Amino acid sequence: MFALAAASMGYRVIAYTDEPDSPVSSVCASTYHGSFDDTNRLKLFAKEAQVVTIEFENIPVEALRVVEEFTHVRPGAMVLHTAQNRLREKTFLSANGYPVVPFKAVNSFEGIQIEQFGIPAVLKSVGFGYDGKGQRVIEAAVETEQAWVSLGEAEAILEKFVPFEKEVSVIGARSPAGEFAAYGPIENQHKNHILDVSIVPGQISDALANEAIALTRSLMDALDVIGLLCVEFFVMQDEKLLMNELAPRPHNSGHYSMEGCPTSQFEQLVRAICGLPLGTTSNHSCAAMVNLMGDLWEHGEPDWAAALAVPHVYLHLYGKRTARPGRKMGHLTACCRTVDEAVTRAKKARELLSRTRA
Repeated sequence: MFALAAASMGYRVIAYTDEPDSPVSSVCASTYHGSFDDTNRLKLFAKEAQVVTIEFENIPVEALRVVEEFTHVRPGAMVLHTAQNRLREKTFLSANGYPVVPFKAVNSFEGIQIEQFGIPAVLKSVGFGYDGKGQRVIEAAVETEQAWVSLGEAEAILEKFVPFEKEVSVIGARSPAGEFAAYGPIENQHKNHILDVSIVPGQISDALANEAIALTRSLMDALDVIGLLCVEFFVMQDEKLLMNELAPRPHNSGHYSMEGCPTSQFEQLVRAICGLPLGTTSNHSCAAMVNLMGDLWEHGEPDWAAALAVPHVYLHLYGKRTARPGRKMGHLTACCRTVDEAVTRAKKARELLSRTRA
């Protein structure tokens, strides 16, 4: 989706991927296939690019450092180094005065000390954390060892369990000159730890919305992020915000912007990394985005015609060749006059995808 946005603006896009059948290959001018530790191939790629950005966090920082020797990388290796590791991320946030859940580093089973935060608590691996991966809720002391083993008995982070009221995200954009724009706050609902529905505008107070945007801007300045940064917040019952996770890239919760805003998050990323003025992020209307998981293909091809017969609903598929349960294959967005109408239409369209055909 980033490549399509960049191409529509006249840019020639090349990609570097370790997946031989990556969906990006079908929409780029050229694709470099190779491992992220192939220094020579990374150098060839970097020399062909004027500016490079990242699509997800699970890239070795060393690969970005190689690329940075030859061209601009936005956001850079330092930002990725911080955001791809939960302990480094939380430590940076806490040290710089940002509100976070109480946490501690864990390097051994004996070091968990579950009584420090009480039951329940959350044990998380420090890396590869997205869509609920690498985390276990410990609801009784006897579950501690099983949680530790299930995470590979490796470096982890223990967090206090907080009964938050809802989760919202803000996607900030920042240019090399420090210009800032934001999407959201977006209200997010999850199913099986994976984002299921995103709602815009998020149903929180104006004061809390302004605070979330201000915190995002402050954090992007502190990290010197050029590009996009999604900040996920827990909204507590006492109208306080806690920063949960960071993602220095386009984010699933911002996909609504493709129809819901004058400038999508993907075009915004192009503008930000290329040093262009940032685009308008105000909402055309209320919007709801629902994810399409691989489960929908269980009984064959979904009924696209039925879903798209619902007015004001838009379909995006990601070009992934294999549908698996729990895998994000695409999304639907509904843009309507009210939040309730948007959510109703988006969910109805998704339900129609899997109806039994005559």
